[in-house]
Amino acid sequence: MTFRSSTTTARTSSEVRAVARTQTLLEGQNGIGTVRRTILPGGLRVVTETLPSVRSATFGIWVQVGSRDETPTLNGATHYLEHLLFKGTQKRSALDISSAIDAVGGEMNAFTAKEYTCYYARVLDTDLPLAIDVVCDMLTGSLIEAEDVDAERGVILEEIAMTEDDPGDCVHDLFSHTMLGDTPLGRPVLGTVDTVDALDRDRIARFYKKHYDPTHLIVAAAGNVDHATVVRQVRRAFEKAGALSRTDAAPVTPREGHRDLRTAGRVGLLNRKTEQAHIVLGMPGLSRTDERRWALGVLSTALGGGMSSRLFQEVREKRGLAYSVYSYTSGFADCGLFGVYAGCRPSQIHDVLKICRDGLDQVAAEGLSDEEIGRAVGQLSGSTVLGLEDTGALMNRIGKSELCWGTQMSVDDMLARIAAVTPDDVRAVARDVLGQRPSLSVIGPLKDKQADRLDEAVA
Repeated sequence: MTFRSSTTTARTSSEVRAVARTQTLLEGQNGIGTVRRTILPGGLRVVTETLPSVRSATFGIWVQVGSRDETPTLNGATHYLEHLLFKGTQKRSALDISSAIDAVGGEMNAFTAKEYTCYYARVLDTDLPLAIDVVCDMLTGSLIEAEDVDAERGVILEEIAMTEDDPGDCVHDLFSHTMLGDTPLGRPVLGTVDTVDALDRDRIARFYKKHYDPTHLIVAAAGNVDHATVVRQVRRAFEKAGALSRTDAAPVTPREGHRDLRTAGRVGLLNRKTEQAHIVLGMPGLSRTDERRWALGVLSTALGGGMSSRLFQEVREKRGLAYSVYSYTSGFADCGLFGVYAGCRPSQIHDVLKICRDGLDQVAAEGLSDEEIGRAVGQLSGSTVLGLEDTGALMNRIGKSELCWGTQMSVDDMLARIAAVTPDDVRAVARDVLGQRPSLSVIGPLKDKQADRLDEAVA
């Protein structure tokens, strides 16, 4: 890995503009592109990964704001704002925004998470200037009209209803609330019917002005792109909008926190008439900066990451108690979650819970076999590489890395970190994470006697 630094200047018609700082973070090798970063004078960061061998490009803008930045009365504002930025700018109507990308066969979307938001467009490399202009215009020139706020409210309420109609999805929100309570991280990203109904144009506009400052933004582009050209086009778009006027501004640092998550034995139950009972059994995990996260990833893969994983074999293959069963990890700036999900017939819920709890306890006490760990290392390595086979995934990687860690790690370095995980590392993190008393979330049509027995799974 090499690191170079340089400075570039550009001129307006009347004066020399402030200096932009450019760095080469990763040299291209083994089919992986060169990654460069430029910090513009207004604190806006531009990160690119150049892959001359492809004919597509994905352009995205990441914002360091998510649902954990909301007060209780603003719950859902970040996601609401994501919708509104597609509704029109001073230059384009909502139809103009969508038709511009549709006309070149591209795709455009956005997503909101608990700690960040991302807007992106994927197009042919020759249409990248259009994607840059459209997405930058959305981020800097959104009108956020009162009539659009009112019209989009119904769309968001339908999205909330759609999520609630999918208990396999909804149970993860319930688990977050069970573990984290009525806190910004514990509340749903979409908000609730009550909070969305209460949001108005002025409150959302103030939220937009506060958080969509260039110092909180990261521009990321991947594919057949030229770094200097992307920087020049992005800079022009932001300067036209007057968004880089603070030439002395510096980018915000990656989010930090000091949450000490200690929960045990909590049970969240949503009694609902569904065909299956949906369960998540889990405990506090690791933050995304914890060096043990590589070992936890191997552990989670071995436990419930595929058809050969221990829980899949025990619950589905040997006993036929569930169709879907898996484990997962969620890492935030200051804490994390580890969970095991299963969907089963309500009459089988206690059998499934016992198998999962016994399996976690056994691995916490005895660890995994070397064979299981070796298989998990191979599986995790392969899925990491296969998950980076398109420019959209590459854009996500470099954008999220810049936002969450402030650094870039090559694919080879990631594979080396996974390969370096030892059986002792996995057994140690199993004791630390799985050795904790779990909590439980359930959605399903449970009878009173079944509900009364849920505490047995977390005792």
